[in-house]
Amino acid sequence: MPSSRQLARAGFQHVPAPIAAAGDRASWRFIEFFTANIRNPNTRRAYGRAVADFFRWCEARRIRELAQIHPSIVATYVEYRGSELAKPTVKQHLAAVRMLFDWLVVGQVLPSNPASSVRGPKHIVKIGKTPILSREETRLLLDSIDVATISGLRDRALIAAMVYSFARIGAVLSMKVEDYYPQGKRWWLRLHEKGGKEHLVPCHHTLEEYLDAYCDAANIWDERKGPLFRTIAGASGRPLSLLPMRQADAWRMIRRRAKAAGIETAVGNHTFRATGITAYLENGGTLEHAQQIAAHESPRTTKLYDRTKDQVSLDEIERIAI
Repeated sequence: MPSSRQLARAGFQHVPAPIAAAGDRASWRFIEFFTANIRNPNTRRAYGRAVADFFRWCEARRIRELAQIHPSIVATYVEYRGSELAKPTVKQHLAAVRMLFDWLVVGQVLPSNPASSVRGPKHIVKIGKTPILSREETRLLLDSIDVATISGLRDRALIAAMVYSFARIGAVLSMKVEDYYPQGKRWWLRLHEKGGKEHLVPCHHTLEEYLDAYCDAANIWDERKGPLFRTIAGASGRPLSLLPMRQADAWRMIRRRAKAAGIETAVGNHTFRATGITAYLENGGTLEHAQQIAAHESPRTTKLYDRTKDQVSLDEIERIAI
């Protein structure tokens, strides 16, 4: 059986009962699904929660062997989850369960996948729900940050990096100092996207100004292998620690900065990716180039971040003069 350390690495305290009942081979295959097969830590956490929820539901109904899990059981679980979770979440749960069973089938633990024929809830998204800021609000936010402190310079540069490069928060926070580098007459960003993809984006002149000011004040230019965006050091004698900011740190900072600027929109880490894409398209940019800058596989994904139609809809509503 896998050790407690190996279980913890996969995000579990113990192997679910139906897996354990199938023997050591099944238990090892289960651990390998989360450690060897899923490399992205965010995906690992999300799929781990989904799989754990499924097996807890099974055990509560005295389903303690893999042989007892057949398509109707999985379908009942999907229907049950659909009564309390949003459709995208239910689809993610089903995808996690289906992928796990596929992994067990390939490993010859199961003869067939009981989730393969189960359909998730129908969910079609044409307009993204991510709250965005207008160009004026974004400028207000950036200008409101007190840049007399290193934390202010860092926060301004971090927000600008997402706005001007359309980058995900995870890609920005994973940057090293060396990932902001000169090439020719311009500076570039090296972003590490999902799936281990390296994405290069030329640096907007405003972002370049903000990053230079931050790196100069923090004196981190020579720490090439160190994280670019770091936590505050506290009482260590250094203004910044050697630790990278986490997504939760960035979220708290963004909400605090937005509140101080008097912005009521419920902004989050993803807001600035959508804000940058919308501002770009409003200024005559093309969807094709926005897709390329954002490193989206499909233009349909980029289109979800395009909120240029929102204002048009509001203008039309105001025509209802009563």
